[in-house]
Amino acid sequence: MRIMRLTLVLLQSQCWLCVFLSVCVPAVVGSLPHALPWHVSCPVRCVCQIKPWFSPDSAYHEAPTVDCNDLLLTKLPLPIPLNTHTLRLQSNLLSELDTAVLHGLPNLTDLDLSQNRFSHVKRITQSSSLPSLLCLHLEENHLSHLPEASFSSLPALQELFLSHNNLRSIAPGAFTGLDFLLRLHINNNRLTTIDPQWFRALPCLEVLMLGGNPVEALPERGFLALKSLRSLVLGGMGLRGLAEKALEGLDGLESLSFYDNLLTKVPTQALRRVPGLKFLDLNKNRIKLIETGDFRDMVHLKELGLNNMEELVSIEKAALENLPELTKLEITNNPRLSYIHPEAFLQLSRLESLMLNSNSLSALHQSIMLSLPSLREVSLHSNPLRCDCLFHWAAVEASHPHTEKETDTQTARMVRFIQPQATLCSEPPELRARRVREVPSREMSASCLPMIPTSSLPSYVGVKEGSKLVLHCRALADPQPKLYWVTPSGLKLGPVLNHTSKGSPAPCLKTSKGLNHTSTFSISPSQVHDGTSCNTSKFYRLLPEGTLEIKKVTSSEAGLYTCVAENALGADTRTVTVGVHSREKKRKRGMAANLNGFPLFRGNVRFEVREVGEHYAILSWQSGRNLPSTRLSWQALYSNAHTPTYTTRVLAGTQSFNLTHLQAETFYRVCLHLGISEGAKPASRRSRESKKPQCVSFRTKDVTESQPSLQLSPELTSTAVTLLLLAIILLLLAGQVWDTDLGEGAGKLQSTLLQEIKSPKALIINQTTKRSNKHQPKQNEKLLLVQDC
Repeated sequence: MRIMRLTLVLLQSQCWLCVFLSVCVPAVVGSLPHALPWHVSCPVRCVCQIKPWFSPDSAYHEAPTVDCNDLLLTKLPLPIPLNTHTLRLQSNLLSELDTAVLHGLPNLTDLDLSQNRFSHVKRITQSSSLPSLLCLHLEENHLSHLPEASFSSLPALQELFLSHNNLRSIAPGAFTGLDFLLRLHINNNRLTTIDPQWFRALPCLEVLMLGGNPVEALPERGFLALKSLRSLVLGGMGLRGLAEKALEGLDGLESLSFYDNLLTKVPTQALRRVPGLKFLDLNKNRIKLIETGDFRDMVHLKELGLNNMEELVSIEKAALENLPELTKLEITNNPRLSYIHPEAFLQLSRLESLMLNSNSLSALHQSIMLSLPSLREVSLHSNPLRCDCLFHWAAVEASHPHTEKETDTQTARMVRFIQPQATLCSEPPELRARRVREVPSREMSASCLPMIPTSSLPSYVGVKEGSKLVLHCRALADPQPKLYWVTPSGLKLGPVLNHTSKGSPAPCLKTSKGLNHTSTFSISPSQVHDGTSCNTSKFYRLLPEGTLEIKKVTSSEAGLYTCVAENALGADTRTVTVGVHSREKKRKRGMAANLNGFPLFRGNVRFEVREVGEHYAILSWQSGRNLPSTRLSWQALYSNAHTPTYTTRVLAGTQSFNLTHLQAETFYRVCLHLGISEGAKPASRRSRESKKPQCVSFRTKDVTESQPSLQLSPELTSTAVTLLLLAIILLLLAGQVWDTDLGEGAGKLQSTLLQEIKSPKALIINQTTKRSNKHQPKQNEKLLLVQDC
């Protein structure tokens, strides 16, 4: 019944919407102003009409307009009506202008000279003043230089378009006299520097478009004179970084764009100088990590764009923290972004829209959803999503509204999926291509194996000798995995301890790993294959989330690096080959030399059995290289039966293995297969021979046989002791009777017993008895226990 009511309400809403669209929209459209005929003497081939026009401050006007666009004109058409407000001369062949004609138009407010052939601005502004001109369009001309006081004859100008010219230089006082200019567009020219003196004559400027100029660095305090600036566009300039004071003085700036630059990290210190920023565009840069505190305390920020970054791989813990006004966050179309820390977003109390589509994300951790109390919609389509334990929050049960207790009130909250039909599971195989919102949580696994996304690590990285090498590795699982690296020389770096500070040297470790146990111990410098210690001359740094950093790389660092992510359920690995080249012009040649001449492992690996038990054997080997594809295979050897061969993968950095669940008193043959990375080929016959498996044979110990013995339970032992004591008491009493009443009989009995002692059926036990009778001396008595054969 409830479903029928909801369906009826939905149908009614759709009906009202149709009525609104069919009635109200035509009325609104009909109320918009149209072009009206303007009955004047119009120039030949031009069109004269009264058209809507909006001033730079968005005020509406009905403007008499002369439209002479696209007529291939080489000079001004005549006659131009005296009351002309807007004169459009776009896409013609004008290179000179009869300014006397223009000065005869007292109401001329908007002049469009874009897409013509002007090469000198003075040919437009050299005559007497145009006191009414508010907008001047000079885009796509041939201007290469702006001299001093280029626009001094236009005192009322509010909007100036100079984009897409060939401007290489601008005189320091080129904009003198433009005291009321609100918008300046000088983007997409050939300026290589920004001169702070340009802006001293622009006290009212609100919008500045500088993008598209090949400027690699901004001067400090370069915009200090622009006290009224509200929007600054610096896209496509080639900026590699920002000085801390590059944006100082822009206290009123609300919108800032760095679209399509070469920034490798968020310019956090520079952004802190813009306290009122509301809209920030960092799209299409070379940022690899959004790090902890990059956007912290930008308290007025409302929208943030981090889209289209080819190299972005991770958003770290507390990367976005304390942004109380942020309502929309876009992080889309980043092909390598595979990791968002469960605590990446903190204190984003007003975030309503989270766009994460078209990345390489395998999951969005439940902790993220819980940290965003106002979230209303999330976009996750076009991601390789793993529908396992990390995605329980998105299951079909969670798609229905549920109540959350906020103080003393109950409020319903539901997070909506944008494009839910395209939000599909990629893993596990049994759920592939299923819609996330249609998968019940009971079909999702309760725990998650670690998985290092392939997009987080390339297969090859080339680095210049003496420069810094940075390798990023990330994994998300439940329980949270620990990450460590194995270097080409076989060193294990990590895992990072909780007390290790960011950027501190990583410990050098090796592991002894088996089926049932894992042990870790430190390496002394003498054990390192290249003779150095990573805490001394070899300065490795392992950053908190799994980034490996090496300063001043040399040729000895070339080779295969392996990242390992491991938790209680299992492990995952990814490898990257590092090539070191000395000169840029020989880069390809150097890469080939590094790959072909670099030994993947030593041929004299010693494989041995360290310890053998009844059901286990500890095997060890020493290798001077990182062997990410190492395998162990073993087989029981019987003379008259064929037994299966078992195999297991050995994690990189492991040089000891505990082989368990073996049978006692059995011969085994175990082989160590020293693998190479996929795609790599042995460079010589010696390399092919060294690839052959190393094998050992051994026999497990015999089962220890227990010796037969009489073992009595405590109850039986207690009973036997009691009976023995009673027997002794009875014998003592009987002895006293014999001494008093049967003296002579006792003598006969003694002689009889002495004769029986000689019989082999008797067992003699010596026992010394103490008597208290002072008339009888101490003597040894022989108690005879007759034993039947």
